[in-house]
Amino acid sequence: MTEHTEPGGRRPANDGPKAAGRNRAALVAAAREVFSEHGLEAPLSAIARRAGVGQGVLYRHFPDRTAAVTAVLEENVRQIEQAAEAENATFPAVLGVLTWHLAESAAFIGLLHTDRAGGRSGIRAHALTLSGRVERALRKHLPPGHRLGSADDLVLSVAMVSAAVTGPTHEEREHRALAAWRLLGVEVGPVRAFGG
Repeated sequence: MTEHTEPGGRRPANDGPKAAGRNRAALVAAAREVFSEHGLEAPLSAIARRAGVGQGVLYRHFPDRTAAVTAVLEENVRQIEQAAEAENATFPAVLGVLTWHLAESAAFIGLLHTDRAGGRSGIRAHALTLSGRVERALRKHLPPGHRLGSADDLVLSVAMVSAAVTGPTHEEREHRALAAWRLLGVEVGPVRAFGG
C-alpha cells in the first residue's frame, strides 16, 4: 500500500479532531441521501463512498446500521428544534422544515410511526423520545385556537401527512406532503432544510 503524499513529497497534514468532525458531518449527510434514495437497507459501503471516506472511518463513527440511522434521525430532529428556536420562528416555518425532512428521509418517517417500531424496545423508546422532541418544537409555535391545537390532533396530523409521503423523488414526496397539509387546511411555510 502506498502512502499518500502531497506534491513535493510532503505528507498531508493530519487534521486530527477537525477531520473527525468533518468526516462525521459528511457521513450523516451521505447517510441521509443514501437512505432516501435506496431505503434503510442500503449497503453501508455506499454511505462511505458518498461521503468520500473509507469504510474504517465509517465504522469508527457508526459501528452498525442502527447507529447510522440514529445519527440521521438526531440531525433531523435537531434541525426542527433549531428552526423552532430561530428568531421570528412561526408554526408554518417550522412545519416547512419538518416537511422537508419528511420528503427527504424515509428513516424520519419511520420515527413518526413509532407504534410500528417492533419488538426492539430500545429503538422504540429512542424513537418515542425523538418524536416527543418534534412535537414540543411544533407546539411551541402553535397559535392559540389553531385547528391542530386540541388533544392529539397535532401528532395525528403529522403521522397522517408522513404516511402520504411516497414517491421515487424528493419533489414528488414534497408535493404529496404539501397536498396532505392542504387537505388538512394547514398552512406550511417554505419547504427547506434549516440552515441557521
